[in-house]
Amino acid sequence: MELVEESPYRFRIDRRDPMRVPGVVFASRALIPHVDEDRWPQQVANVATLPGIVDASYAMPDVHWGYGFPIGGVAATDVAAGGVVSPGGVGFDISCGVRLLAADLDRTDLPRVRDALMDGLDAAIPRGMGRGAVWQLADRAELDAVLRGGSRYAVERGHGVPRDLARCEDAGVVDDADPGQVSDRAVQRGQQQVGSLGSGNHFLEVQAVDEVHDEAVAAAFGLRAGQVVVMIHCGSRGLGHQICTDHVRVMERAMPGHGIEVPDRQLACAPLRSPQGRAYLGAMAAAANYARANRQVLTAAARRVFARTAGSGLHLVYDVSHNLAKIETHGVDGADRRLCVHRKGATRALPPGHPQLPADLRAVGQPVFVPGSMGTASYVLTGVAGAPAFASACHGAGRVRSRAQAGKSVRGQELRRDLQARGIAVRGASWRGLAEETPQAYKDVSAVVDVAEAAGLCRRVARLVPLGVVKG
Repeated sequence: MELVEESPYRFRIDRRDPMRVPGVVFASRALIPHVDEDRWPQQVANVATLPGIVDASYAMPDVHWGYGFPIGGVAATDVAAGGVVSPGGVGFDISCGVRLLAADLDRTDLPRVRDALMDGLDAAIPRGMGRGAVWQLADRAELDAVLRGGSRYAVERGHGVPRDLARCEDAGVVDDADPGQVSDRAVQRGQQQVGSLGSGNHFLEVQAVDEVHDEAVAAAFGLRAGQVVVMIHCGSRGLGHQICTDHVRVMERAMPGHGIEVPDRQLACAPLRSPQGRAYLGAMAAAANYARANRQVLTAAARRVFARTAGSGLHLVYDVSHNLAKIETHGVDGADRRLCVHRKGATRALPPGHPQLPADLRAVGQPVFVPGSMGTASYVLTGVAGAPAFASACHGAGRVRSRAQAGKSVRGQELRRDLQARGIAVRGASWRGLAEETPQAYKDVSAVVDVAEAAGLCRRVARLVPLGVVKG
């Protein structure tokens, strides 16, 4: 699969049958060798075969191999032209995302409270593979209320304040959720996990604003140099995973009846207007609401710990997902069209002036968060006008080693000692889990952000550095 360099930060995969559009990869020569060892270019080409796809099959600078779609893949299908929705274009952790909270605390004040703060977060934040959650739901009816109401319902139940909703994507809730499309097995998996990190690359990290690149935008976001912040990365847990599994199976069976063939069964899909497509969108929206409630409840838990140990509040900067398919209007070939935009391992990055932004952010654009690997910097970016790829940006550093490979390269105990020697407090759920998230398993996040900015996807606002991490 040949990558043709169009510019220093943009590569093309030429269209060839059965591709309907070309592939476009935002990368640099320095990043390409790190990601070319797996088969993601073929996945970019495979996505380009989906019915109704428009413009191009895009890949972000953190692209790597995934299920069906590459992680870091973006593709849009035309609703009115037989466009499809593919669960593989969203992923198993539906609405996995990041939220950033700004503390009333300066970095220089942290040493006096750090141990108590990190011990408090360690005890207050459930994580790992099993059950355990901050919010113990009473029954299926209460879970259905979460699936319909997302962060809005969590705030109504006392897990936040109304201002939180104004700083959430979609004001914290997707209104077209349909809990009736969520299987009993998915319900069983999600019933006792609202308010938990899970495992893998999920985390709650205490950070400091190390550099501010745009003072005006940072101030609008509520950030300043030297400030302590908290980043939370998690999603829809077992419920979202089961929803993806269930609907992939349904679509595999339904594709022949719709006359659809795909080069990879993991790209199972259905027309957006078909019963299978509508059912998945309803279930996906329910999982998105679950994920947003999950992050909202974890926020409430972190606020209690910060108030008790540091006398500090935590104010939501923004919450945005990076695993969703959303119906949006975008210009294609000179006309506005209704599209289903799949973002898998990619985040929406709305430009200044967009009507869906809250009033206090409309002049500066949407906050975009790019976490680094454990122990490295993270970035706050903002959306820009005229960006390609349907106003999308990268979502992280991107893996270069599998979890199995990473787990063999270092012992968790050694990694923790190394991080703590660098002044980063670590509270992990398991030694194995820590080893699998070693920084050597990921690309250089600064290089990824450099490419994203140079390619016109976004603009950097601030650089964050870790002070303490609670790992799933």
